[in-house]
Formats: sequence, C-alpha cells, structure tokens
Amino acid sequence: RIRPQLAKEKIEGCHICTSVTPGEPQVFLGKDKAFTFDYVFDIDSQQEQIYTQCIEKLIEGCFEGYNATVFAYGQTGAGKTYTMGTGFDVNIMEEEQGIISRAVKHLFKSIEEKKTSAIKNGVPPPEFKVNAQFLELYNEEVLDLFDTTRDIDAKNKKSNIRIHEDSTGGIYTVGVTTRTVNTEPEMMQCLKLGALSRTTASTQMNVQSSRSHAIFTIHVCQTRVCPQTDAENVTDNKMVSESPQMNEFETLTAKFHFVDLAGSERLKRTGATGERAKEGISINCGLLALGNVISALGDKSKRATHVPYRDSKLTRLLQDSLGGNSQTIMIACVSPSDRDFMETLNTLKYANRARNIKNKVMVNQDRASQQINALRSEITRLQMELMEYKTGKRIIDEEGVESINDMFHENAMLQTENNNLRVRIKAMQETVDALRARITQLVSEQANQVLARAGEGNEEISNMIHSYIKEIEDLRAKLLESEAVNENLRKSLTRHGEISFLQRVVRFLVDHTVFRQRNHRNYRSGEERFGEAEEEGEEEEE
Repeated sequence: RIRPQLAKEKIEGCHICTSVTPGEPQVFLGKDKAFTFDYVFDIDSQQEQIYTQCIEKLIEGCFEGYNATVFAYGQTGAGKTYTMGTGFDVNIMEEEQGIISRAVKHLFKSIEEKKTSAIKNGVPPPEFKVNAQFLELYNEEVLDLFDTTRDIDAKNKKSNIRIHEDSTGGIYTVGVTTRTVNTEPEMMQCLKLGALSRTTASTQMNVQSSRSHAIFTIHVCQTRVCPQTDAENVTDNKMVSESPQMNEFETLTAKFHFVDLAGSERLKRTGATGERAKEGISINCGLLALGNVISALGDKSKRATHVPYRDSKLTRLLQDSLGGNSQTIMIACVSPSDRDFMETLNTLKYANRARNIKNKVMVNQDRASQQINALRSEITRLQMELMEYKTGKRIIDEEGVESINDMFHENAMLQTENNNLRVRIKAMQETVDALRARITQLVSEQANQVLARAGEGNEEISNMIHSYIKEIEDLRAKLLESEAVNENLRKSLTRHGEISFLQRVVRFLVDHTVFRQRNHRNYRSGEERFGEAEEEGEEEEE
C-alpha cells in the first residue's frame, strides 16, 4: 500500500518515485524496478477497499476453523498503524477506520447472522465464545496491554509472560490477560484500552512513532450442529426423519492475529538518542530476525535448512503465521517520496520474499469432533454397503466370500439398454411423423402442379383438390382406427367363441351325467321289481 505524500514532504519538494500499472497488481519504483504482488493499492486507495479485497475472506474462514494473520510491515511513518487501526483517535471518521475495527464489526455481524439462519432452518443455533488478547513486544519483552495492574513507566522490568509450543506445533502464551467479549462495543473498548497503553514517542520522521510491535489476537470458539453431506442426506434420510432431535455437534476454534510491526528506521534519519535509540536498535533486531525467517521460508534453495524462529520473540510469536497453520496476509506499507527510495526498495524486496512462503493450513477441530466425524463417515459407508446387500448388488457365497452379483450388473445393463431403445423408438416415431407430414406436403404440391398445367387460375378446382386431399387423410386415419378396433373386436370374439364352446361342452357333460344317473336308477328299480315277482311265483307254486 502506497500512502499519500505528507504536507511536510510536499513543502520540502519531494517527488513521487512510485507508479502503479492500471488494472495490474504491479508497482514500479523509479524507472527500472518493478514488483508484482497479489494486490497493489495506490495513493488514492481507501480503507474499505483494502479490507474488502484482502481481509474479508479471512474472517469468513475463521467460522470454518482456519487461523488467520494480518501484519503490516514498512519503514517508520509509512502508515502501518493507520492501516491496521491499532492507534486510537477519538475524532476518526467511519471511512478511515482501520482493519481491526472493520474485522470486529464483520465478526459479530456474521455471528448474529449464523444464529438467525440456524433458527430459521429449524436447527439449534451455534454457540460462540470470543476472547481477546493484546500484547506488546517492547525491547524484546512481551508486555500485556490488558493488564491494568502493571506499572506503565517500569517498562524495563522483566515480564512474566512465557511463550510455549503445543504438541501440534501451535504457539500459545502463558500469563496473558484474556478478556471474554460478547458484543462489538466491548471489543472496541478492549482495543481502545490496549491502544492507549501502547508505547509511542516522537522522532524526526514520525510525530507519533510506535516504539514496539503490537499483536491483537481474537480467539473464536464455535460449537455448531455438524453439517451433513449430500450422501448422508440420501442414505440416512429415514433415520433423520424418525429422530429429528438427535443432533451431532462439532467444536471449531480459530485465532486471528492483527500485527502492527514497529517501523524499520535508521538512526541517522530519525535523530534518535538515548532511550529512543535503544528502542530503534531493538526494533531493527526483531525485524532482522523476521527477515531471516522469511528468507529461510521463501527462498527455494534454503527451504531444507533450519528456520530461526527462536532468534527473536517476535518470530517466536509469529511462528504459526509464517509457514505454519495460518492464512497470512502481509501488507507492505511504503512511502512514495524519492527521499525514502532505499527504504521503499528494501520493503518491496522484503514483501517479495514473503510472497513465496507456503503455509500449511488446516481446520482446528477438537478431537471429539474429529472422532464423531470419523464415526459418521463409517456409518454412512456401512449404510451404503447394507443398501447394496438389500438391492442384491453384493452377495456372499457358500464359502463366505463376498462378491459383486453378476445378475445385478446384468439387470442394470438391460435397464440401460431398454432406456436407450425407448429413446430410439421415440426418435424414430418423430421421424415417421415428420416423413408423413412431408409426404402430404409433396402430394399437395404435386396436385397443385398438375392443376397449374391443366389451367392456371382455377381457384375452385384447387380448393376442391385440397378438400379431397384432406378428406383422404381423414379417411386414412379413420381406417387405421377402425382396423385397430376391428382387431380388438376379433380378439374379443375369439375369446368369446372359446368360452361358448367350453360352455357347450360343460352343458353336454352335465346332461350326459344326468342321463346316466337316471338310467342307473331305472335299472335298479327294474331289478327290485323282478325279484319281487320271482318271490311271488315261488309262493304260488308251494
């Protein structure tokens, strides 16, 4: 970011030595030096423009568990504190608010939007816990700007704050005041409290020069309902509908560092003496260590070598942000005046090396949430496998060996082939209809030609022929319809004839059976009468 020229520089006749290529992220220094970065902001750039293009997406990433860091680097008086907003001015206008003020406003607005959206969708709203820390690195001592009990004048007193590294390589501090914040005004009050406690002094290059490095950190802890993937929604739809109260939660954490580095300075130009000179030497030592770390990380030839994070407490505090688990943006603030040519050149070279650093960004999720996600993935996989068994895609043979069912694949292939054939039939039917329409048109044209040869201008005959053609087409359609009806009737009559024949056969069998039964009864009655007659004859003989 190139700051505007100061009134003092204009009075002294300083010329502008920087230029920006319109529409390109490229800056020229002098006539022969060009640098390309991710973003370039010229003299007329606004605070909102820088925040929207560079910082806004980092705040959104915090809600997904990603760490972020923004730090401003440059010579003293280049506009770092103004850009970051770590200074405090009661009369500052809204459009001049720095990155931190805008980020805080964006953070709490997004928190309310996410809660409202969750309630609207019928799920429990996420819970947020926001904490803030404000550190100052003065003469290689870490000071707590939120500590109201410390003696501000006793700055050379040794600090009790310690820097540690956890098992995952994350950096954290012990002995620092952490303030829980619930609203945007509370956060701005914390920023005001820390900014007023920060060490500043006047030099020949800056009326209110920062004499220390400041790190304002926001910790965000979020507990929300686990988002479900599309596959889980498909396979587990019934389970979700049957048990809507069973919600699984995950916890995501993120930290956002806002770093305002003290400006690099030359004692010859600042005119610093005594305590100011000592502060300048300490500032330059910290920035030198930071430069060595950036060189080790950014130069491809040095990536395999040791990275000297422990050479300074500044690089130790920023270890996460440089080559670690963080999305980092470095804002190089430069002066456009030709008298600051060398300082601007060094800053641009510094930023160009930092651009080559590759961080390893990952989501900060607690182990319980990670285990829950792993179990949910396993459940989804098993549900898919069970569905394959139910549909017959997977089978287990007599020997207990699992295999893919060939019938399932064959059925799938046949279904695909069937669908393809249906598409072809539909296309062929459309072709047939088009050909019929074309034939009708050709017949009509042919009739018109015959009519034209017979006698031109006979409109009555032409209309008659058109009516005949139309009648022929109607009769043809009715004929096809009649043939279809006749075919159905024929099939119906055939079935009716078969039924009538069977009915006659059944009736004949019934009649024949009745006849035989009647004859049988007559035969039995005749035998009985014949027996009685014989008995009567015998009695008469006796």
